[in-house]
Amino acid sequence: MNLSEKFKINVPKVVHEMIEGEVVIVNLDGGDYYSLVTVGADIWEKLARGLSRGEILAEMLNSYDSSKETIEIGVNNLIAELESENLISIDATDAENQTHTNNDNLPTQAIEKLKFEPPTLNKYTDMEELLALDPIHDVDQEVGWPSAKV
Repeated sequence: MNLSEKFKINVPKVVHEMIEGEVVIVNLDGGDYYSLVTVGADIWEKLARGLSRGEILAEMLNSYDSSKETIEIGVNNLIAELESENLISIDATDAENQTHTNNDNLPTQAIEKLKFEPPTLNKYTDMEELLALDPIHDVDQEVGWPSAKV
């Protein structure tokens, strides 16, 4: 596990939006869509900000009440799952410009930490065919869109 690894969202084939604490992610290539809430949404937001694996872990340890091992496992498992679904990839262009979090400026007062629950990537395939349709080329003129040619 490389703590200095940074990741990038695989745009333009992957689009995402945060809606009331839930991240909705759509893979336009495959037509699948995904949902992340609470801890998972927090990790996704940190990935989108361009934080390294180590920076994400440091922020999660500061924000959530759980053991370091539990948080590391949760973060690393989610990152691996996002990579396997081709939603993110390692940002090789940023290897020379790695930044590290300086924890010297963190507030010294105690803040109430949130409960850590291992993040879950929810995958939905029920709109796969609809999202994969090409509305200009894949329609029958008699039936119309969104019915694909057979």
